[in-house]
Amino acid sequence: MSGELSLSINIKEPRWDQATFMGRAKHFFMVTDPRNVLLSPETLEEARVIVESYRAGTVKPGLTEDELWRAKYIYDSAFHPDTGEKMFVIGRMSAQVPMNMSITGCMLTFYRTTPAVVFWQWVNQSFNAVVNYTNRSGDAPITVNQLGAAYVSATTGAVVTALGLKSLASRLPPIVSRFVPFAAVAAANCINIPFMRQRELKYGIPVTDENGNRLGESVSAAQQAIVQVVVSRIGMAVPAMAIPPVIMNALEKKAFMKRFPVLNAPIQVGLVGLCLVFATPLCCALFPQKSSMSVSRLEADLQEKIRETSPHTTTVYFNKGL
Repeated sequence: MSGELSLSINIKEPRWDQATFMGRAKHFFMVTDPRNVLLSPETLEEARVIVESYRAGTVKPGLTEDELWRAKYIYDSAFHPDTGEKMFVIGRMSAQVPMNMSITGCMLTFYRTTPAVVFWQWVNQSFNAVVNYTNRSGDAPITVNQLGAAYVSATTGAVVTALGLKSLASRLPPIVSRFVPFAAVAAANCINIPFMRQRELKYGIPVTDENGNRLGESVSAAQQAIVQVVVSRIGMAVPAMAIPPVIMNALEKKAFMKRFPVLNAPIQVGLVGLCLVFATPLCCALFPQKSSMSVSRLEADLQEKIRETSPHTTTVYFNKGL
């Protein structure tokens, strides 16, 4: 059929060049689009069928290239890249802005009392645990015991850090205490992500050659992946947790805010949301989703295996997770 879409489009890779920051940014603006959270199960299923059929060599009649790419990004926003399973809705990257907007706004608003700090740090780390598990790298399952231990360790670490910083900040100027939630979140990310992905640090994540052929599992690749994700997550939090406190500190001195203190939380949440709309995709784009590593940096036994099975391979690739 003359008008049929070509099968030569590589939808296994993003639409834009992932070797450049701008290309990765365009990709993640699509993946983290908050509107994807509102898509119906029927729309997600339709996108899955279009993508999987195209990969199998079947083109839906009348399908255009733009429709194919739209389906691919809907698919990527809801289905895990390694397992293919539909991800829990609040764990998807498209839920990052609305969820973090609400949680971070409340953390920045209700930071003055110990119960409030404990509650909102617990809520935030519970959400982070869901996100970290949902966006883990690899296809190996994690047991309920491992998941529970990781969650308790990460949440406890975050709450203890927040309380310690709050106690320290109580002796400093008020503007400093506003940054306690950010410092706690940054420290907690360094605890939460490795704990929630501890299985990868123990057993490794799948690494492939440039054609996608699986070569084995690497702990070194897992370590690099987790460090990159920690840096990205802290980067996401910087604008949302550093800019609004400065603005709110100035606004609270204004007469209208003193007359209507109820506006504090909505304004704070709105400012956080505005920051996150840009910070989330831009910080996801700091590192390529399909990360790479020289074979010489892998474990000795895996290097030996690769030299035997794929002697011309000098670089391996892996999904770093989000």
